[in-house]
Amino acid sequence: MSCTARDNRPFFIFTGTPQGPCDALARTGRVSRPSYTRGLPYSLITWLLGSFLLLVSAISQAWEASIERDALGVPHIYGETDADMAFGVAWAQAEDGWEILEETLPYYRGTAASYFGRDAAVTDYLIEWLGFWETIESDYERVLKPETRAYLDAFAAGFNTFAAKYPERVSLDVLPVTPQDVIAAHMFRHLLFYGFEKPLTALRAETRQFEISDAPALPATAITLGSNATAIAPSRSLDGSTMLMINSHQPLTGPVSWYEVHLQSGEGLNVMGGLFIGAPTLGVGFNEHHGWGATVNQPDLVDVFVLDTDPDDENRYRLDGEWHELEAFEIRIKVKLWGWLPWTVKEIGYRSVHGPVMKTDHGTYAIRYAGMGEIRQVEQWLAMSAARSFDEWRNAMALQHIASFNFVYANADGDIHFIHNAMMPDRAAGWRWDQYLPGDRSDLIWDRYLPLESLPSITNPPSGYLHSANQSPFQISAEGSNPAISAYPKESGWPTRMTNRAVRGLELLNADSAISFDEFSDIKHDNAYSPDYRGYRYLALVADLKPNSPEEADAIALIGGWNLQTDKQNRHAALGVCILLEEWQAERSQVALPDARETLHQCMKSVRDVSGRLDPEWGSVQQHGRGDRKWDAAGGPDTLRAMYAERLDEKDDHLTVVAGDGLYYLIEWTADGRHNIQGTHQYGSHMTDASSTHYLDQAEDFSREMMRSPGFYPENRSTISRRYIVSGP
Repeated sequence: MSCTARDNRPFFIFTGTPQGPCDALARTGRVSRPSYTRGLPYSLITWLLGSFLLLVSAISQAWEASIERDALGVPHIYGETDADMAFGVAWAQAEDGWEILEETLPYYRGTAASYFGRDAAVTDYLIEWLGFWETIESDYERVLKPETRAYLDAFAAGFNTFAAKYPERVSLDVLPVTPQDVIAAHMFRHLLFYGFEKPLTALRAETRQFEISDAPALPATAITLGSNATAIAPSRSLDGSTMLMINSHQPLTGPVSWYEVHLQSGEGLNVMGGLFIGAPTLGVGFNEHHGWGATVNQPDLVDVFVLDTDPDDENRYRLDGEWHELEAFEIRIKVKLWGWLPWTVKEIGYRSVHGPVMKTDHGTYAIRYAGMGEIRQVEQWLAMSAARSFDEWRNAMALQHIASFNFVYANADGDIHFIHNAMMPDRAAGWRWDQYLPGDRSDLIWDRYLPLESLPSITNPPSGYLHSANQSPFQISAEGSNPAISAYPKESGWPTRMTNRAVRGLELLNADSAISFDEFSDIKHDNAYSPDYRGYRYLALVADLKPNSPEEADAIALIGGWNLQTDKQNRHAALGVCILLEEWQAERSQVALPDARETLHQCMKSVRDVSGRLDPEWGSVQQHGRGDRKWDAAGGPDTLRAMYAERLDEKDDHLTVVAGDGLYYLIEWTADGRHNIQGTHQYGSHMTDASSTHYLDQAEDFSREMMRSPGFYPENRSTISRRYIVSGP
């Protein structure tokens, strides 16, 4: 998984500059309440609605969970049933991040513009255009298992019961939270993680951006930011241990920042890891038997079809020689304008048999994408958490309800495993699926996905290690231990790009044939760039410039003398990282590299603007924390110690880390049966309340790369700060 963030408010804009999953899901801020609540005390409205919800719930169901908060405030939640536990999960999330939940719900519902104004209208249109809620309405009772619906009922009730008890925390009239909201959130987030917005951005350009395919051959597909997951088999470790690194990179704040939780139920579930506020299941995690990490992948999962429309009727399109009528439907978007003034915008949306349709000046296009109509994501995440063996975990993966993500797995038996998971369309051979497709042939409208065994994967490679860092799935281990690209359909657009984290991680792992747990930790916290990394060539180009002034000479000498590390004391890193970032941005955006001397001047100015000099210590430039509490931080963009920093205020004399390493774990199953777990969180368990003890109580240790036992086992749990029972209604 991966993302970056700028601030906290959801910003699901897919027009203009391409937005990644970071920009799409990272922002949540306090906003004024909707106009139609004015005239009555808001707390009274919330209390009345909450009381009604409790009364309705009481007629049908009651749940109870116990929550034990350790010294760092991390919740360890137990329920007699999975549903009881789900109620407790929601309650704990609400305690630590209710504000994040209530401000993202309108985006998943397609009602955000009525709360946040016209900037949110594009997202509302997208939700309606894709027909999420029509699918949920038609399939929720029919497709989801009864036990899944019971779990989601309890999870939603946890939020509603909390809101009724603490109406002072509620600022927006989003109640009640429903199980369907949870499904909609998963449907939307998955699209953004695999880059669904990119082809839409291309379609909204003034001219057609791609040719219509008539031949095979696929170029590489880009990957956004980062995440790391690494597994070490007993054959590669110093003492026969199996080790796993879980290190998904996310924004450090907002609705896709990691929340740490330990889940247990009397039905056998016992798992710990990270999830997002509003999610009922873990995204990454572990139990006593095994664990898994996730990294973002972006194979080609979206197809664009050019429709052959009737010149006399733009709502008719040709398919297999016959005319078909586009399905038209009304999209109604409520927009909050000035203060209390509402405004309803009406648009007409269209669908063809391919999928949703977009009309532009340069053509009419239909979209078909991985996960279209799929609402069962939660069931697979639940099955992964509930698995107690490698076979059960693979059976969970075989459900194929999750649209993308690489997974790296390891267990106490010494097994390690990698899979480039995707709901990969089973496409007709020979066509260039990275281009646009002719929309007049029904044989190109795929209706199934490749089975799990047809996706790039490997179990127990001879090398004894696996390392996923958003790179090609065919270079995740040593030579002879990788999936062979020739064995997989070329129509799938598999990524072929390599990141520094991939190159550097593989070279460190390959160089050590007997890795200890301490060495594994050193690899995770490595803060260097590899001289074999793609961006180094651009750095060398800048370093080889002939200086035109004494100041240029000083800067070029600093760049040329850089050891490619980003330790806190490094006086070369500020200029070096800036230059590598210019190359990284150009490569990621698939544009030409900027002129080397222009980059040199830009970076000289940027470093001076922030620090007042060309050679500041890196730790004085890059700092981690929130508000006025900051600590020096090593690492940098696309290093294994991943740090993505921004200047949050033009008056700041430093950059603040906003994304990258967050919640991460190093896990070891030793040959003699011990289970060693070390972890850390970027801030603390409370996500929104700056006055909370746990808002920032892990940040200093995080910046110092100090880890702790997360207390999965009670005997390793730090002092318990609080134990309590929550129930509802």
